[in-house]
Amino acid sequence: MTPGSQLLDALEHGGIAAAMRDSMWLYPVVETVHIVGFIILVGAVIMFDLRVLGLSRRVPVRMLAAHLLPWGAAALILIVPAGLLMFSSDAGNLVGNRAFVLKLLLLMLAGTNAAAFHMGAFRSVAQWDLGVTAPVSARLHAGTSLLLWIGIVTCGRMIAYV
Repeated sequence: MTPGSQLLDALEHGGIAAAMRDSMWLYPVVETVHIVGFIILVGAVIMFDLRVLGLSRRVPVRMLAAHLLPWGAAALILIVPAGLLMFSSDAGNLVGNRAFVLKLLLLMLAGTNAAAFHMGAFRSVAQWDLGVTAPVSARLHAGTSLLLWIGIVTCGRMIAYV
């Protein structure tokens, strides 16, 4: 048994994982928290990306970012612990689930895309904040973000079916 598989085995056979599997209500409640968090995060991301792509040009990009970023961060407080709890209940099987693995890969790509956007195109946002078309690089990041998040949500839903 490899150290990684030992860790997964220990996680899956721990008390929290057992409670997640054995309680009639715990897993569904945790899953609901996870989904609500995703609704908030993905909703915020989609609204921002659509603005960068040119919708609602009367809304300043910086103001929208300042409003939505705290919502996205708060959503992560729901998503990450809930996701870890759900993972613990079936860790061994999930690491072999193609939809789950693809979801994690897409999450990493979405995070990388967001970081690249903020370190790049967003630095010049004052020039395209209001009433001006965002530069091509910003629109490419926004379009990529939309596609990645659609993929993440799709993979999350498909985990149960593959």
